[in-house]
Amino acid sequence: MSATLRQTPLHDAHVSLGARMVPFAGWEMPVQYEGVIPEHLAVRTRAGAFDVSHMGQLHVDGPTAQTFLQSALSNDVDRVPDSGAQYTLLTNETGGIVDDLIVYRLGHGAFLLVVNAGNREIAYDWLKEREPRGTEVRDASDEYALVAVQGPASLELLGLDDAPAFTHAMGKVGGIETMICRTGYTGETGVELLCPAEDAEALWSAVLDRGVVPCGLGARDTLRLEVCYPLHGNDITQETDAISAGLGWTCALETEFTGVEALRRVKEHGPERKLAAFVMEEKAVPRQGMAIAGGGEVTSGTHSPSLDVGIGLGYVSTAQASTGTELEVDVRGKPRRARVVAKPIYRKEH
Repeated sequence: MSATLRQTPLHDAHVSLGARMVPFAGWEMPVQYEGVIPEHLAVRTRAGAFDVSHMGQLHVDGPTAQTFLQSALSNDVDRVPDSGAQYTLLTNETGGIVDDLIVYRLGHGAFLLVVNAGNREIAYDWLKEREPRGTEVRDASDEYALVAVQGPASLELLGLDDAPAFTHAMGKVGGIETMICRTGYTGETGVELLCPAEDAEALWSAVLDRGVVPCGLGARDTLRLEVCYPLHGNDITQETDAISAGLGWTCALETEFTGVEALRRVKEHGPERKLAAFVMEEKAVPRQGMAIAGGGEVTSGTHSPSLDVGIGLGYVSTAQASTGTELEVDVRGKPRRARVVAKPIYRKEH
């Protein structure tokens, strides 16, 4: 493994558990422990834990911080209450997605942004270059560890009371002081636990001691794809806009933020293409980059462990994006039938 890869505070714990380590976004990360399918199903049926310490944590503080974020982020930051959180986009002048992130309001004039690992420096530089007087943007990523515990039994196993989604509070898990965030990337009930980096191994051990299954990035990807959560770099990029990506709900178009004029135009005229969810009608596994007949392209694809069928996301013409539309995916040179379905692909009633 290259010495240039970064390691999270939990690296040694993963190695000791026999995790298969792979490069991801400049980090050496566990892709699986027992296997993607059993880890995936553990999250859907009980509870799994993910090391997501590679995600970036940016503090944005000061008397003008809220006004600044309102102008930089697509969603309406003014609507986030104390101890609240919001999914939002950092957009560029053309309405492209610099990053998708969660903003947490910590208190008066203090915010925490959790950004994608691969966009940590990009998001920080973007905000820092535009930082107004009265706002300080600080990259605090190396100070923290982040552990996601997801699944229907996650709160019970951790001994936590339920709380509304997209809220946060300080508390203790296994005696470790942590910021308990009711957020996640799996479509299941769960929390993301933010603690000082030096407490990471103790927190991780406390979580696993309660019967939570350690999970790698492989299961994290199949879980998020089943519920159609986009992955930056695949489904959304600086060249894709929120309306076409089905993320118009994250854009408060009545407010003024970078790229809002471009997004208003797309909304008014309608997007030329849309990010559609699909299920394979023939036995085949779609993968990123595969062509969809009619000029489309698969952006994410996998075999769904929950549904036992090939599933994916891909950009297609607006005419092809309606639920029920038949698609043809070029799977390694062979045309394979697929069908557009409503999002999310996986629902609890399945």
